[in-house]
Amino acid sequence: MKRFNYEAKDQSTGKVVKATVQADSEHAAAKLLLSQGFTPHTIKEDTGEGNLLAKLSGRIRTKDKVVFTRQLSTLIAAGLPLTQSLRTVHEQTENKQLAAVVDEIIASIEGGKSLSESFSKHPKVFDNVFLALVTAGEASGTLDDALRRIAAQQEKDAAMMSKIRGAMTYPAIVLFVIMAVVVFMLIVIVPQVKNLYRDLNQQLPLITQIMVGLADIIVHFGVFIAIGIGVLVYFGRQYMQTESGIHNKDMLKLNFPIFGRMFRKLYMARFARTGQTLLNTGVPMLDMLKITAQAVNNTVIAEAIGRAAEKVKGGKALSDSLKNEEYIIAFVPQMISIGEQSGKIDEMMGKAAQVYEDELDEEIKSISTAIEPILMVVLAAVAGTLVAAILLPIYGLVNNLNI
Repeated sequence: MKRFNYEAKDQSTGKVVKATVQADSEHAAAKLLLSQGFTPHTIKEDTGEGNLLAKLSGRIRTKDKVVFTRQLSTLIAAGLPLTQSLRTVHEQTENKQLAAVVDEIIASIEGGKSLSESFSKHPKVFDNVFLALVTAGEASGTLDDALRRIAAQQEKDAAMMSKIRGAMTYPAIVLFVIMAVVVFMLIVIVPQVKNLYRDLNQQLPLITQIMVGLADIIVHFGVFIAIGIGVLVYFGRQYMQTESGIHNKDMLKLNFPIFGRMFRKLYMARFARTGQTLLNTGVPMLDMLKITAQAVNNTVIAEAIGRAAEKVKGGKALSDSLKNEEYIIAFVPQMISIGEQSGKIDEMMGKAAQVYEDELDEEIKSISTAIEPILMVVLAAVAGTLVAAILLPIYGLVNNLNI
């Protein structure tokens, strides 16, 4: 099928609508629009240039997807037809790339596809959790509720990731500034001290000699060092895209000092919250485990959930299947066990998620508070070393002159 951009008048409201439709020909597109209650003014075949511009205009943020999902949920709950709801959301969408995606979704639905099928054509925008909830919502007739749950899930996940990034950003910036100051002192100040001592035929103190040696290395081999770092970064990024690299990176996250515990709680919260949302919407247990394994975004945890899913398929309880997994924190299977006994697994998973979200919030605050004095000590040590390397030679010259 071809895509056609059209401008048409809505016969029921009198409003002029601009959107796209999929059809075999321009005549077929006009016929489809008339059958849907639109009087077409112009119909032109879409060459794809608009989509290219949209793709170049920027990425789709989580915030954009949350707003889109909430607006669509509200409009559907208000009783508006699906295509009309999507057109209304399309008009209010500020992100051009997301607007282009919504445009394609509208065209797909007008071409006879379901909402979940239309969403599935854009896997980079709508993940497996999103698709599973929409599919379940369509099947149960609770699409508005499913979309509302998706938006809440996205907001919670984005909030947790934002807090972790915030805790890691401050020390990263401070360390970068420290390194920049050190390089500046080594390249600009230390060589001047070296030249002064050389002109006076005096011997530099040991600490200054070390600094001079570092400065010489940077000045004479700086280009090669920069190239070497660039090559390492390039091949490192390439390796991190391989299956082995991704697995090792995910393993490092789980075992990294201080932050490893935070990441474990993040993944447990994500697993439990996603599981609760899926089960609450009517997604079967095995499908829930398959989707959450991908949603946690960590291959090590995903493998643990996959092994548990195989045991569940064999008739074992989910709590028992998760119990002996190394990277599954014991509290999660304990809460699931209570849910299995009471028939409220989704509710218990939600409570487990809330516990870890709260603990993660407190832990991030504690780490942020503890990092500040540590960084101050590091900064003082670096500054003291630099000052000593520069001032000791000056004091030595003054003493020699007095003598």
